[in-house]
Amino acid sequence: MARVLTGALGAVLLLIVLLIAAGGARALASPRPPLRGELVDIGGRRLRIVCEGPKSDLPLVVTESGIFGFAADWGEVQKALAAQGIRSCAYDRAGLGFSDRGPSPRDGLAIVTDLEKLLKAHGETGPLVLVGHSMAGLHTRLFALRNPDRVKGLVLVDAMSPDVAMTGQGRQRLETFNTFANQVRLMSSLGVLKAIAPKQGDTIELKGAAHDEKVWFFGDNRFNQVGAEETHQAGAAAAQALAAGRLSPDLPVAVVTEGPKEVGQSDWGKGRNQAALQSKHGFVENVEGASHANLLGYNHAGVIVHAVRQVMDAAGYGAKLQLEPGK
Repeated sequence: MARVLTGALGAVLLLIVLLIAAGGARALASPRPPLRGELVDIGGRRLRIVCEGPKSDLPLVVTESGIFGFAADWGEVQKALAAQGIRSCAYDRAGLGFSDRGPSPRDGLAIVTDLEKLLKAHGETGPLVLVGHSMAGLHTRLFALRNPDRVKGLVLVDAMSPDVAMTGQGRQRLETFNTFANQVRLMSSLGVLKAIAPKQGDTIELKGAAHDEKVWFFGDNRFNQVGAEETHQAGAAAAQALAAGRLSPDLPVAVVTEGPKEVGQSDWGKGRNQAALQSKHGFVENVEGASHANLLGYNHAGVIVHAVRQVMDAAGYGAKLQLEPGK
């Protein structure tokens, strides 16, 4: 056994050396990108927030990222929203990106409470539309149930359903995510992710400053350790979202999914659409040519913007929306 482990460790170290020799050295030595947005004190610690677009009578769009995600993930979506006169704010959860670490555990209640504090400290007191990607489906649902008077709509982008997460298939998925998180944690601590970041760090397909941030933090060890901790708390976050109750059927919900439509026939796939199907104002759009990650990139950001417009229109803000390009 010791011989096998020694051989495996030697192979990993050799891989690191080869990656660095192939160009990873520049990534290892690269400085952290400059701060985009601002750091906001929420009570003895700070969270980074990035807001774009003009202030208006429309709801503020607040984005929530999936596991190992942060504000940079939404760079292309925010640009597309701003181009249509819609203001949005993305942020880094505690310990991710530019934000200070927060107390453990990093479960759904911790994350949602931080976001509530951040919006208050930043002076965002008006109506909201929440947009959540992947595992953020758990957090956006919990936030909406805790703040029903403020949240005017949800856009769920290939997002996890707390109902399905607690089923047998869902628990198996969560175990798979936990295994993945452990692998990320190990590879990050060994320096592998920093070395491969220049080529593998941005699967979303971002541009400019958001791309630079995504690549740099892909290999950041603190970032990945906190991301793994959040992933291990996904089961708790799902239970907390379920315990908070059911979404009102009057709440407009748009769902955007990736991949072949046949994927949506599994229990997991059906769970992605569940919130929209239970809403009186529900919308589902499947993007067959997209991946789970690049749904947020420049090729598909317009689909998410359209979904935001749909829920705003259903919530009674249609007259305040600019005419969509090409219409």
